[in-house]
Amino acid sequence: MSAPAVSWHSNPPDPWPSSHARPSVGRPRLLLADDHDLILAALHQLLEREFTVLRGVTDGEALVAAALELRPDVVLCDVTMPRLSGFQATQQVRQRLPQVRFIFLTMHEDPELAAEAFRVGASAYILKSSPASELLHAIRTVLAGGSRPQKVQAPAKRPANRRITDVCQAENLSPREREVVRLVAGGRTMKEAAAALGITPRTVAFHKYRIMRQLSMRSSAELVQFAVKRRLI
Repeated sequence: MSAPAVSWHSNPPDPWPSSHARPSVGRPRLLLADDHDLILAALHQLLEREFTVLRGVTDGEALVAAALELRPDVVLCDVTMPRLSGFQATQQVRQRLPQVRFIFLTMHEDPELAAEAFRVGASAYILKSSPASELLHAIRTVLAGGSRPQKVQAPAKRPANRRITDVCQAENLSPREREVVRLVAGGRTMKEAAAALGITPRTVAFHKYRIMRQLSMRSSAELVQFAVKRRLI
């Protein structure tokens, strides 16, 4: 019989012994949000040495609920998450708790997404490929009242006319297709999107495939980027 899995959500590991470790009383309080448990666990292990990690959540709705309940100093979250995107969650939390600072930790190396993050109220935009020291420095800077923009380069192989093509083709999307993009790119599952639209999950999947083919997209991440840029989510 295999041993039961242990999650840090309920049983946090002991902080690492370190000369840099701070007493738990009075330490800055962080809330983590990412739809990958492995990322949450790694972040917890890294950050618990210096900060109080309040909780780790895996979707945007849980992020909003936890932030309103726990009132963290800083929220560390991804752009793309189920149920609500990081941008949507940030807007909802900051409407209620404008003092909470947000840092986006994401794989999306896109200058337009970075600009959108700051538009909705982020204090920093950090790539997951960055060294841990850069993330720690960003958190300290934000806690001190500053901001730390991330220099993000546009993809080198992106066609020069891609944005014009995106805009033109976006205008050709039907109202139903726009709603599918909004729900799917916003993190809803096929089943959840289908229930919201009153159609079958198979029909949602067909719409998504057709939209991505029409817009020459190769991944769901590109669909999310498109939805953010067109302000659909």
